[in-house]
Amino acid sequence: MGCFIRGIPEPHLLERLSQLLANGCELQRRLTGTESSCVVPQGPLRTSKEMGDKVETPVDGTLEEEEQHSNGAAQVERRGQWAAPDGGWGWVVLGATVLVLALTLAFPSCLGIFYTDLQMAFHASNSETSWVPSIMTAVLHAGGPFCSVLVEHFGCRATVMLGGVLSGVGMVASSFTNTIGELYFTAGFITGLGFCFSFQPAITILRYYFVRRRVFANAVSSTGTAIGLSILPFLSHFLRNQLGWRGSFLVLGGLLLNCCVCGAIMRPVKGPPQPAPKVLRTHGKDPLPPKGRMGRARAAMLGMLSAVRRHMAFDVFCNNRRYRYYSIGITWAMLGFVVPLVYLVPYATTHGMEKGTVALLLTIMGLINIVARPLAGLLFQRPWFQGRHVYVFSVALLINGLSNSICGMAASFPVLLAYALAFGLTMSVVGSLLFTVLMGIVEASRFPAALGLLSVMESVTLLLGPPLAGILVDTTDEYIHVFYVCSIIVAVSAIFIMVSFYWLNHTESRLAAGPHKSLPELSLDIADCQDGGGVPLQRVEAPSGEVVCANIA
Repeated sequence: MGCFIRGIPEPHLLERLSQLLANGCELQRRLTGTESSCVVPQGPLRTSKEMGDKVETPVDGTLEEEEQHSNGAAQVERRGQWAAPDGGWGWVVLGATVLVLALTLAFPSCLGIFYTDLQMAFHASNSETSWVPSIMTAVLHAGGPFCSVLVEHFGCRATVMLGGVLSGVGMVASSFTNTIGELYFTAGFITGLGFCFSFQPAITILRYYFVRRRVFANAVSSTGTAIGLSILPFLSHFLRNQLGWRGSFLVLGGLLLNCCVCGAIMRPVKGPPQPAPKVLRTHGKDPLPPKGRMGRARAAMLGMLSAVRRHMAFDVFCNNRRYRYYSIGITWAMLGFVVPLVYLVPYATTHGMEKGTVALLLTIMGLINIVARPLAGLLFQRPWFQGRHVYVFSVALLINGLSNSICGMAASFPVLLAYALAFGLTMSVVGSLLFTVLMGIVEASRFPAALGLLSVMESVTLLLGPPLAGILVDTTDEYIHVFYVCSIIVAVSAIFIMVSFYWLNHTESRLAAGPHKSLPELSLDIADCQDGGGVPLQRVEAPSGEVVCANIA
């Protein structure tokens, strides 16, 4: 029998309880005639605080230590209830997450500064050149399930540092490429995979450091993308003028290595104990390992299917209609959502605008996101918006799509400034509600898998969007058609999401109300609704649901 004393603030009560425990253990030993398994702490108890938790420990510090997995990393967990710090070192981790998002998610947008340089250096067409940012963005999203496996085995810290190494090496290697195909592999695949390994664990670790302030922490972390969108275009333009595109890629590769520094300070939070997996035993013997090639192949296949189910929510996609419609709408929207950011620079420069001026437009978009995203996060968590997030998201996505048509008015700075303001503001609302809506339609235990499947679905359209736009430009010799097509694609996806959820809500409301009782089904005849003098009465429905006759005159 194991004995454990919960903490009581009064020292004399602690001593008294400890004495009673010793007496009880002695009594058990005398009655049973064997040595008791009671553990009596030697000395008074004290209360220690570790990572925001209060756990009761003896003065001599004797504690059981168990090997646990927090964030997928093996850790030593002390006995006690797990809770996130909600402050302290968490603010340092939050700052590191902001920097990681600034260096990763916003990076593909700055490649537009080097778009014409890459075309001239490799004698590539618009469609061939656009594959570079599209591969980078697609791999960034498609690597989510693989990143989750790394986080489970090595933790967030090591995975972020690995991503920093890959992204830095990829951009450094890109500065020495001689063909556009080599650039696809170095800047597209290797750098994109590094971005995936850096940003997803950086977001994941916030859920362990923040609970009460999680909404605020997520809103602050989302500003990292806006900060990168504000700074990286100007930095890229400056480096291009000073060093050319090859020297710029070399410097940017060194800059991306700072993700390793950010990952190094993301020390794991001691997580809640997780029970060891249960193993079925037959007649007290351990199960035999699979024999032969077929047995090992079958075991490997079952393990792979289990991993796919754990990280790819196909069951949720098939059974949850809200998630299915939402993921389809988002996937369709990504076909044209990021394309304007890729083609804004070449569209403006072909009409005589300086690249520095275009970089200023991208910076304005980023500054709007820095201010608007936290405000949107604070506004939309108010009670009135509960249950209406998907409609606010759809309206913002619809306006975002329609704003692309502003570019068709003229390629002047005032018109493009109005476009940057409208696009940046609606982009802030979409970015702040994208995961909020997903959390509301998927249960918490399946959210990581649902997010992984959505990321993979997005990666397909993110990969195809810029090259298809490049083919359109090569065919028509006009960039403006890209903005018109993107406007239609994004607007249609927004309408699809809005109508789908309205139809689902309306259908569920009708089913919840139950079948309507029509008058012909009632047993009460019209002739029965008369008083003693033959005066007709009116049939009304009582609060209990029963139809009765009453004189309501």
